[in-house]
Amino acid sequence: MAAGGGGWLRLCWLLAALAGLGAQAKNSEDVRCKCICPPYKDHSGHIYNKNVSQKDCDCLHVVEPMPVPGPDVEAYCLRCECKYEERSSVTIKVTIIIYLSILGLLLLYMVYLTLVEPILKRRLFGHSQLIQSDEDIGDHQPFANAHDVLARSRSRANVLNKVEYAQQRWKLQVQEQRKSVFDRHVVLS
Repeated sequence: MAAGGGGWLRLCWLLAALAGLGAQAKNSEDVRCKCICPPYKDHSGHIYNKNVSQKDCDCLHVVEPMPVPGPDVEAYCLRCECKYEERSSVTIKVTIIIYLSILGLLLLYMVYLTLVEPILKRRLFGHSQLIQSDEDIGDHQPFANAHDVLARSRSRANVLNKVEYAQQRWKLQVQEQRKSVFDRHVVLS
């Protein structure tokens, strides 16, 4: 419990440090004024970005160089749409770090499930699985299907096949129970 708490403490400390760095000074990429100007007369449309304060976010302060001569500047600027945009690059970085960490953990888990787990299970449970499967078959056919059981245990490396195998065994047990119930019912009648 203490080791897990220490990991969370380190993560919180890292996030606080990153937030502190972001609070000291805004990056030039964190704030901007974006002006979208449509085509005007013989000038094509253009998008202008500039790092200015929110009060200076207008066509006259952002659009440089001005594509139209003096008398057309006002008409050109009236057609432009300027928006002040602010983002937190620290929040974006932290979100990406968390996302990549989770993705990395899932990738490691997948590698474990596909490579390491089958090897460990073969070493630890290879022989006991054969014995358990023989016991499930019953005394009426001792070792008759040992080869099939061994082949099945080797081919069932992933979890889905194991669940399917357990389901098949369960279905066989249910069929045997039904058969014995009906046989007893016939005997009692």
